[in-house]
Amino acid sequence: MTTINTLFDEDAIAARVADLAREIALSKPERLLVVAVLKGSFIFAADLVRAMHRAGLTPEMEFIHLSSYGAGTEGSENIRILRDVESDVNGRDIVLVDDILESGRTLKFARDRLNERGARSVSIAALLDKPDKRKTAISADYVGFACPDKFVVGYGMDMGHAWRQLPYIGYVASVGDDSGA
Repeated sequence: MTTINTLFDEDAIAARVADLAREIALSKPERLLVVAVLKGSFIFAADLVRAMHRAGLTPEMEFIHLSSYGAGTEGSENIRILRDVESDVNGRDIVLVDDILESGRTLKFARDRLNERGARSVSIAALLDKPDKRKTAISADYVGFACPDKFVVGYGMDMGHAWRQLPYIGYVASVGDDSGA
């Protein structure tokens, strides 16, 4: 049996997302395009663009679907493009949104791709950051929360395509695991 323990509750997430939107607004982006990395970031990205609207921004929204996990729990070095950004990114300020910055491979791949296509700037907004897991030199410009070394689910993130629907972020624990967060 899988047990999910709460790491960040709904209220903490909502407050932090609003803070991130205000931080992004302070950068005064031009022709802002928000690019959500599917699938894990879809809930975070939706909440973030609504919060950006409340912060006075009028972003356009796009999606890139990259795969490095498949149905497993460990990322790989092989990144596949399942759906690419369709909008012209040339000369635009882009906020690349992802659920978690871990190895950094996927976000580096996406950032480099957008820069190669002529983006004016590409900043990264990551809901969770696991800097101890980094495999490449990259950091997020906007971070929701530092994340402990646990496998997290909920708020769009999954384990084998399950648990995305949880309104909070939790970590997967076996029955009897009392290690805490």
